[in-house]
Amino acid sequence: MNGKRIVVIIPAFNEENGIGQVLSEIPRDLVDEVVVVNNASTDDTEKIARDAGATVLREEVAGYGRACLKGIEYVKQNPPDVVVFLDADHSDYPEEMNMVVKPILEQGADLVIGSRALGDREKGSMTPQQVFGNWLATGLLKLFYNVRFTDLGPFRAIRFDKLMAIDMQDKTYGWTVEMQLKAAKMKMTCVEVPVRYRKRIGFSKISGTIKGTVMAGYKILYTIFKYL
Repeated sequence: MNGKRIVVIIPAFNEENGIGQVLSEIPRDLVDEVVVVNNASTDDTEKIARDAGATVLREEVAGYGRACLKGIEYVKQNPPDVVVFLDADHSDYPEEMNMVVKPILEQGADLVIGSRALGDREKGSMTPQQVFGNWLATGLLKLFYNVRFTDLGPFRAIRFDKLMAIDMQDKTYGWTVEMQLKAAKMKMTCVEVPVRYRKRIGFSKISGTIKGTVMAGYKILYTIFKYL
């Protein structure tokens, strides 16, 4: 699109029920390559992704950030212009990818966040603790980093050169907020676009458990204060 090379990175942990639908709905006229990072799955996630035409990598140590970092290391071999991050659980609408990358391609933005808070959110698609956590985290980002976000949504796009400048480090739950706060600290142009959000396919390994919710909340807050 516009002569720009766009690559999608999808971290996936036991998402055999959702990954096929996600891959089938990605606009292939927009994307040059889709990279699925099998993050220690014990089901058929890898086979389904490979059969659907995705490039499949393996990250045997569990961790959302680890999976994303594995994908980044791979795409460095043939650097794209834009990287899109997308979840494998079919909660996002991959067909909205055009809207997510548009501010980069046409307006010169550096980072675009697909905001579930600004878009239409299906009832029950986010737990109360997720909604509160997003509100708290984005409020702290505004207070401490002077940047306005409404969401830490996983559906996002970033210029590859800016992604390299950010030098992502987090290996688990702090991944999304690390990217946003570092972009703010580096005075990058950050934009949000409204995206739809629906109930995920399958069971959430984070918000679906008390332990996962607590650990994610702690790591997000820790990351916000770590980079002050």
